[in-house]
Amino acid sequence: MNNDKIIRGLLMEGSVNMTAISAKALVEAARKAHGLSHVCTAALGRLLMQTAMMSVQLKSSSDNLTVIFDGDGAGGRLVAVGHEGGMVKGYVDFPEVELPLKENGKLDVSGIVGSNGEIRVIRDLSLKEPYVGRCAITDGEIANDFANYYVKSEQQPSLVYLGVRVDPATGEVRAASGILLQPLPFCRESDIAALEYKADDITGLTKTIEEGLDLEDAIIELIGELHPEFNEKYEPEFVCDCSREKIESALISMGEDELNQMIEEDGKAELTCRFCNKKYHFTGDELRRLLGEARSRNRTDD
Repeated sequence: MNNDKIIRGLLMEGSVNMTAISAKALVEAARKAHGLSHVCTAALGRLLMQTAMMSVQLKSSSDNLTVIFDGDGAGGRLVAVGHEGGMVKGYVDFPEVELPLKENGKLDVSGIVGSNGEIRVIRDLSLKEPYVGRCAITDGEIANDFANYYVKSEQQPSLVYLGVRVDPATGEVRAASGILLQPLPFCRESDIAALEYKADDITGLTKTIEEGLDLEDAIIELIGELHPEFNEKYEPEFVCDCSREKIESALISMGEDELNQMIEEDGKAELTCRFCNKKYHFTGDELRRLLGEARSRNRTDD
């Protein structure tokens, strides 16, 4: 049963925007799809949850949001793509890399991401050019990096928490959650101070959910005195929109030389989607058909 949800609402009598997510099934689906190590489950899970929370702001099914962490960590690049309603997909370059626990006993997410590099947020809103925001990676913990991104690239002070708890033995996801809090322009200094005072309590969100509370009740348990209001609800999911037709188009776009090489050297092809690891197989006859389409397209372009 999928109990994942994203809720949007307000704190402090309407002076702070709140978006929160509970995403155990989503992160577990990503873990299974990519064969993620314990620490890569935590790292990619955090990125997918944040991308899902950001994507509920998209207004059209044709809009999408891509977030890239291009750092110097052991995991290589982390990429996530979000669509309307919190639908996300993503990958990490080296999904099986495992790292020792940090001295505090926690998974070393920053070791996977790195502490040097760049974050890019690309919003394709079906306009002529996508909007691209960027800033430096701060500590590779992802939540702090996003908080810094909001300040530097969007001039929006934000409190960001993201947490994934995995079973030490099996690597299965026990709980995963996040919250994004953004004071509105008219928010009073006293309310911001109260929000900062509760920041440490917010870091207990994933543990509280693991203990049995649902997302709304966990928020009330931890920061109920900030008067949370829940207004909108979404059902996020790890889902890939790849298809055989899209893979065929990609093969055709590779050009005649590449297709000829595949046919002559292997007589077949196997392509794997980076986002979900689904494999697509093509026989020699199918490749020759695609080669014909590539030639026809080139003649048309000429």
